[in-house]
Amino acid sequence: MPTRSGKATWTGTLKEGKGQLESQSGAVKGAYSFPSRFEDAGGTNPEELIAASHAGCYAMAFSALLGEEGYTAGQLDAEAKVTLEEVDGKPTISKIRLSVAGSADGIDEATFKRVAEDAKGFCPVSRALAGTEISLETKFTG
Repeated sequence: MPTRSGKATWTGTLKEGKGQLESQSGAVKGAYSFPSRFEDAGGTNPEELIAASHAGCYAMAFSALLGEEGYTAGQLDAEAKVTLEEVDGKPTISKIRLSVAGSADGIDEATFKRVAEDAKGFCPVSRALAGTEISLETKFTG
């Protein structure tokens, strides 16, 4: 399996400085700063990139597990909300709330929810973030 990369440049002090983040492919590129990370200013931040990565990974993992059980996923809408808060005096990603809404051909709600929960532990990003509290909310759309 390939190794992926991202890069960042930062100039200046923590609070007044500016940075630029970019994925290896160039598909994701954006400015970031103290206000975009720790306040509600415009620009990107590492936590929203983690959230997008986690949602994308989770949706693929869920689809894979549905396929292993003989189901074909309909549309799966996954979202991850990453909480950054101070823990022991340090900024910490303390929890991630995953949610998924969707369906699969021929599946019932109980099976959908079980496979959704299994996918949380199957997703490589979930495993990479294993020290973080990860919750899951599902919505079966039939």
